[in-house]
Amino acid sequence: MVLKAFFPTCCASVDSGLLVGRWFPEQSSAVVLAVVHFPFIPIQVKELLAQVQQASQVGVAVLGTWCHHRQEPKESLGHFKEGLSAIFFHEPWLQLCRERSSKLWSCKGTRWQVPTSPGAPGEDQVVLILYDQRQVLLSQLHLPVAPPNLQAGDAMAGAGGGLAAIFDTVARSEALFRRDRFGEGPVRLSHWQSEGVEASILVELAKWASGPVCLLLAFLLSLISSASACRVFRLWPLSFIWSKLHTCEQLRHRLEQLTLVCSAQKADGPGQLMRKANVLASLLLDMALGLALLSWLHGTDRIGQLADALVPVADRVAEGLQHLLQWLMGAPAGLKMNPALDQVLGRFFLYHTHLWIGYIHLMSPFVERILWHIGLSACLGLTVALSILSDITALLTFHIYCFYVYGARLYCLKVCGLSSLWRLFRGKKWNVLRQRVDSCSYDLDQLFIGTLLFTILVFLLPTTALYYLVFTLLRLLVIAVQGLTHLLVDLINSLPLYSLGLRLCRPYRLAAGVKFQVLGREAGRPLRLLMQINPLPYGRVVHTYRLPSCGCHPKHSWGSLCRKLFFGELIYPWRQRGDKQE
Repeated sequence: MVLKAFFPTCCASVDSGLLVGRWFPEQSSAVVLAVVHFPFIPIQVKELLAQVQQASQVGVAVLGTWCHHRQEPKESLGHFKEGLSAIFFHEPWLQLCRERSSKLWSCKGTRWQVPTSPGAPGEDQVVLILYDQRQVLLSQLHLPVAPPNLQAGDAMAGAGGGLAAIFDTVARSEALFRRDRFGEGPVRLSHWQSEGVEASILVELAKWASGPVCLLLAFLLSLISSASACRVFRLWPLSFIWSKLHTCEQLRHRLEQLTLVCSAQKADGPGQLMRKANVLASLLLDMALGLALLSWLHGTDRIGQLADALVPVADRVAEGLQHLLQWLMGAPAGLKMNPALDQVLGRFFLYHTHLWIGYIHLMSPFVERILWHIGLSACLGLTVALSILSDITALLTFHIYCFYVYGARLYCLKVCGLSSLWRLFRGKKWNVLRQRVDSCSYDLDQLFIGTLLFTILVFLLPTTALYYLVFTLLRLLVIAVQGLTHLLVDLINSLPLYSLGLRLCRPYRLAAGVKFQVLGREAGRPLRLLMQINPLPYGRVVHTYRLPSCGCHPKHSWGSLCRKLFFGELIYPWRQRGDKQE
């Protein structure tokens, strides 16, 4: 039988001792976690393993012996090591040995209960796999749920589900690694911290200071949440306004994220811990970008310059809309229009444009103060400022939305009338109860009136369709601008910055699998492999750790959107993520 022994590279040069680790009988593999150095008292080693097993819930045991022919002669401790198998009985018993030359290794796996000949124990062939214990300890393995069939020579072949068990064993054995951290205690161990203990006074002080700060912030956030849940804000006008403003949705989303970050509850696992880190990184980036925007706006009187430029721009937009309406009231592009309907629609929309120009000039003295408060809101984050910009865009283009609604309703009414009259000519009608088209017989008067109405609607349709087309294009332009703003907010809210930083700086922290490199294969020596971690691709990092966002996303497909536009139905292509599909 072939046994796979995972041995940490940090223990390749330590003194001789016992191999401490875990055995996986279903996979015929063993993972070595530490080396217990000579001299030791066996009862103390057993007590240590019992304490580690109780703390980490990992079946840690003595797997065999480790010998490094650096100081002692080759046979000086031979009989003593053979006697250890009787004290720390394990099946199979591993015997790893490294010669004075670093390229020569020997490894045996002895089974005492399955002898090959009378009086002789059986020996298994061992494949030695070296791994970086620190990287495996800190990494998170992301294996596919249903991996495809792999070839025999692939990196994942022979690992399969056992790879996850090995990573999990090393990660859960932190209680063993904390033992003998500073060389104290009755039992001296060697593991990944033998190469150096990472410690920082600043990190420890930050950990101690984060507790009271989080408690204070959690208390303040609870007060804000209770104030926002007041019954006054649930009344109809206020609740309707809060539900339509994107700024309120963004503030509510940031409040939930701050509550999650400042929560004193311990994370359930590495996934929730990674989510908190990503949320904190997103908040810090948002605040940094918001403060940069704030400093730019309040420098060299840029707010005053924007206020002075905003009213003339609004006037030019209104004048352009007036010229467009006057062009439509004539003979646009040489099209034959209905003069009476054209004049009525043109004057109706011109009146609304004049009202809007008067509203803009009425608000012009307060524009600079409004922009100052908007710039001050950037200290809450760039996403809040972008949400306010989206709401202001919706308010400034409210007249275009009204024009679109008027044109769409009128066009939809005529299209529905034409479709009903077309069914009348074919001797059919729409059955409202059964929601289908049924046959029907009409008399002569009904056919005459239907023909008359059909003719009128057909001749009035081009004029209505032209106004509807123009204002629909303007409405789609506004929706595109708002959509780009929403996508930028959604990108800042949902981008897993901390995970991407780990993937860039420490790619082994996010592992997609492993690959094996052959270190040496000599006759009569075990096959030695080096296990290296394959980092998770950037696309999969974003897909796995993407944060939930309150941003809007398209509601309709392109086919349904074109159908709604053709039949004159009102479109609201951006919806909140919590809304249900129609």
